[in-house]
Amino acid sequence: MKERNPTGGSPEKKAAGLAAAGLIKDGMVVGLGTGSTTAYTIAELGRRVDEGLDITAVVTSYQSEMLAIDAGITLTSLAEHPELDIAIDGADQIDTALNVIKGGGAAHTREKVVSFSAERFVIVADESKYSAQLDHYVPLEVLPYARELVSKFVRKIGGDPVLRLASRKDGPVISDNGNFIIDVSFGVIEDPAAISALLSRGAGIVEHGIFTNVDEVYIGKMDGSVEILRS
Repeated sequence: MKERNPTGGSPEKKAAGLAAAGLIKDGMVVGLGTGSTTAYTIAELGRRVDEGLDITAVVTSYQSEMLAIDAGITLTSLAEHPELDIAIDGADQIDTALNVIKGGGAAHTREKVVSFSAERFVIVADESKYSAQLDHYVPLEVLPYARELVSKFVRKIGGDPVLRLASRKDGPVISDNGNFIIDVSFGVIEDPAAISALLSRGAGIVEHGIFTNVDEVYIGKMDGSVEILRS
């Protein structure tokens, strides 16, 4: 067995990721999200697979695919399993009503599809991600030729759009689907559902990073405990 040691983590992230992994039972079809906290969930599921746990998983990105393969988790697709028992994913920010912003890893389109395909959608995060109100930028996955149209649209509805640029190459970040990512700042988002509905009507926007369909949130603490919040 390979040694599995997720990087970019913390005691809080590890606690949340491992606690959520405990929800998985034999025979489940699981959606696996993207990010450093979810990496702990995937590693723990790999350990349990080594011990005999029988599951299959749908992944949301190349990152989670590689982690799941390394962990020995059998992969499937939504074409084969359009209904998932549970999806576990991370977050950029969570408010007290359990609205979530995702997309820091540019995988929010697939993450949203997987989350809506699941009977139960669970978010794992550390305490720093929990806030009274959402004020994080909202990632948009955008068709490249619609970049200017989308930018004009989000300015009209009160947003400040910034094309996300790659850090290790010239030019923009490209999603796993071959699209651009535009990060939009709205300041404090008083009504996430309303902004979500507006963004969903924008031509050229493939998907946005506001999630209003979360069932539970597992928040890891520094002492290794986990707070569970339910909608």
